[in-house]
Amino acid sequence: MSASMTKTSQSFVEQASELLGPRGFTQDSDLVAPWLTDWRGRYTGKALGLASPADTREVAQLLTLCAEHGKPIVPQGGNSGMSGGATPDEAGNSIILSLRRMNAIKHIDAQAKQVTCEAGVVLQTLHDEAARHRLRFPLTLGGKGSATIGGLISTNAGGTQVLRHGTMRAQVLGLEAVMADGQVLDTLTPLKKDNRGFDLKQLLIGSEGTLGIVTAATLRLLPEIGGRCVIWAGLESLSQARQLLLHCEDRAAEELEGFEVIPSHCLEAVLDHLPDARNPLAGHHAWHALIELVAEAGQVGALQPLAEDMLSSAMEQGLLEDAVIAANETQAEAFWLIRDSISPAERAIGPAMQHDISVPVATMAQFVEHASPLIEERFPGTRAVAFGHLGDGNVHFHLLAPPQAVRGEWEEDQGKEISAFVHDLVTQWDGSISAEHGIGQMKRDELGRLGDPVSLSVMRSIKDALDPRGLLNPGKLVPLAKGDLNA
Repeated sequence: MSASMTKTSQSFVEQASELLGPRGFTQDSDLVAPWLTDWRGRYTGKALGLASPADTREVAQLLTLCAEHGKPIVPQGGNSGMSGGATPDEAGNSIILSLRRMNAIKHIDAQAKQVTCEAGVVLQTLHDEAARHRLRFPLTLGGKGSATIGGLISTNAGGTQVLRHGTMRAQVLGLEAVMADGQVLDTLTPLKKDNRGFDLKQLLIGSEGTLGIVTAATLRLLPEIGGRCVIWAGLESLSQARQLLLHCEDRAAEELEGFEVIPSHCLEAVLDHLPDARNPLAGHHAWHALIELVAEAGQVGALQPLAEDMLSSAMEQGLLEDAVIAANETQAEAFWLIRDSISPAERAIGPAMQHDISVPVATMAQFVEHASPLIEERFPGTRAVAFGHLGDGNVHFHLLAPPQAVRGEWEEDQGKEISAFVHDLVTQWDGSISAEHGIGQMKRDELGRLGDPVSLSVMRSIKDALDPRGLLNPGKLVPLAKGDLNA
């Protein structure tokens, strides 16, 4: 770093410290270090400091200051992302912008079934607060104890209830964001009908902090559920799971909230990882389905008979091998804990290449059954594992490394070749290389290689218009144009 650059950085640090105070800006290595590596441990960067503003005004002032000094900003929620989208590069010139201090739930309107909250609110906290008003927020995922609302919006997160309620995009009624120049975009007030030009909040949802910093949101809520039936079913194949899903949609369309598929390998990994976990079924099954039916208060009595009739008819039609309905809420939570523990259990086994993919719902089973042996044959010693949200055409398609693979080395060597091959297959099947985890830095170049040229050109144009200096989360999401050497 040159002397002039050092002087510029020192001046910036002094002004940022004065602006945000000791709680709001730090260069303490012990405090900054935990946020320099992503959740999966694949990316580690450096940062000039960690900024933790207390409110939107301070975010706006900080971004204005960053614009004046040319300092890149890497926004970060719960740091639980899967694509390295919240990790700075190795240059050490970026500011990590944490919104975890901005964690206020400002207002819940129980009659309108809406909540306005700041970006740093943790998902589990929102669930708990909504429950106190006999409401619920219809999006959940395994990382609900750390994932923040701002991060979920910025990545357009999915989760296990997308089948019925849609992704995060469908939950956002209004948005507040700070733009690259420090201006505050306020569309928090929800309107059923509004044709005043572009829907700017939708542009920001899923933009991974590359177009603006989400600071608050107005979200939709639903009435609390009166009860649920959680079912664990054993299956012989993923194709059978697809037929069972169609049967469940036919018999319980309005009540069907979740349908997750889990191969035997994932179940066994979780049972090894969690000492208290138990296999819900006796005997071996190649595949498992975790099914949830829900009902509002006043309709709970019909739920158990519906579930029993649905499973009985499915058994008669040969759509499952065995099944059990959770006897109580404790058992229901135990079933879901198995599903939510797949990623950490798999990570404990060893290296893997994780692919968050989608193809048309009708062809997902065929894709997995076609791709798995093809990839395992091409890359001897690997193991293909697919699990997740079959009902919305999104599975997590992972390739486990051979037993002798060295973590960190294998991913950078054979792992990249594997991912390129998987992404080629997904593209051939008219799918997406990122269904719900975002592009981040992990898939940016792959998006550039496989993405539609017109779509990529529009994305770059929007990025250039809203962030002409490229200071917002540089190196993430938006692929470089051919011949562009700027990261």
